Amino acid sequence: MYRILVVDDEVNIRRVVREYAEFEGYEVAEAENGMEAVEMVKSGDFDLIVMDIMMPKLDGFSTCKEIKKYKSVPVIMLSARGEEYDKLFGFELGIDDYVVKPFSPKELMARIKAVLKRNSVSESSVPEKLAYEGLEIDIAGREVYVDGEKASMTPKEYDLLFYLVKNKNLALTRDKLLEEVWGYDFFGDDRTVDTHIKMLRNSLGQYRKFIVTLRGMGYKFEYSQN
Repeated sequence: MYRILVVDDEVNIRRVVREYAEFEGYEVAEAENGMEAVEMVKSGDFDLIVMDIMMPKLDGFSTCKEIKKYKSVPVIMLSARGEEYDKLFGFELGIDDYVVKPFSPKELMARIKAVLKRNSVSESSVPEKLAYEGLEIDIAGREVYVDGEKASMTPKEYDLLFYLVKNKNLALTRDKLLEEVWGYDFFGDDRTVDTHIKMLRNSLGQYRKFIVTLRGMGYKFEYSQN
């Protein structure tokens, strides 16, 4: 059974999310502020966190940064603000999805299901470690090394890189990347993909050369041993 932590200072929001999540078969815990959430994550394991941005004591963005210091847990952000800046800032912190209030509980459940599915997809068919010149990808550890140095990457950068590598030398449209890496119903557009590709390239240093832009279409991870 998946364990979900719902973090929101509004008790009615927590109640609604809990009711729908428990109906779907999830085990649910609640926190009313960011500081409480951090302590709960330190002492227990969760498969996903649904968290509001605007909270007292510690806002959602700061809470997410603090949690990522201890554990890699998928996060869906809730916010009454739908500005693109907030969304992109959240993704740079490593969140998995962003839902604008007021939201449909059924839609939120669909997004929760999609994020959990993406994070539980078996990668057993892929070798435990991949190497392309000085670029090494540790599948089991979800870590990337550039010339022996561990790259500082967000979970979404890793997901994007892994999907590109898994489909090595295949042309991938931006829509395909949005569907497979972010989820079919994700709000994003081309700029979301382009922004994350830019971040990923910066993380890969000289091995950014493997990520080729297909003008007017999308991207591909291009590598040949010859």
